[in-house]
Amino acid sequence: MKCMMCENYSYTHICTDCQTTFLKPSLYKRKLENGIEVLSFYRYSEIKELLFTKHTDLGFYIYNILAQNSFKLFTQEFSIEESCVSIPIDDTVVSGYSHTAILNKTLKSKSIKPLYNKLRATNPINYSGKTREFRLTNPRNFKLKKFMQEDVILVDDIVTTGATLTQASTLLTTQGKNVLFCLTLADATQR
Repeated sequence: MKCMMCENYSYTHICTDCQTTFLKPSLYKRKLENGIEVLSFYRYSEIKELLFTKHTDLGFYIYNILAQNSFKLFTQEFSIEESCVSIPIDDTVVSGYSHTAILNKTLKSKSIKPLYNKLRATNPINYSGKTREFRLTNPRNFKLKKFMQEDVILVDDIVTTGATLTQASTLLTTQGKNVLFCLTLADATQR
């Protein structure tokens, strides 16, 4: 097959050279309105075309590559005295896989235990391309399933206005959970 980025022949959808050159993560930080910190590995503009594969068959492979080049590397540097869990935002399966579950899976380490099917939106509205006002007036209405662990890392692919992560982290906090921070692939704020 050909690499999606350079079009040279490759054994993977994005060749090793392009992964090293173009998918080297950086760390971007911002805070949500409720004070929770969001850590992102790419600017949205850097990987926008790759993120557009999200709900296609190709997206499964692309999201795995992005997760290995960012989330997996993060787990090698992250340490915490007490163990914690990671929970993906609305890991509902669409097009045969869940993109947030792929990201979450790569966080498995000595200190992080990925959990699944714990935080689901009861309002499956699509926020893509919508304004902040639209997002605020049409909440996702998350439902949280019980789990024992207290310390949580929230996982999503993109942070735009922060509305989704704010809704999710606020719900977790009201249920007695301690949201350590949120992890996303990309930050879509203008810089």
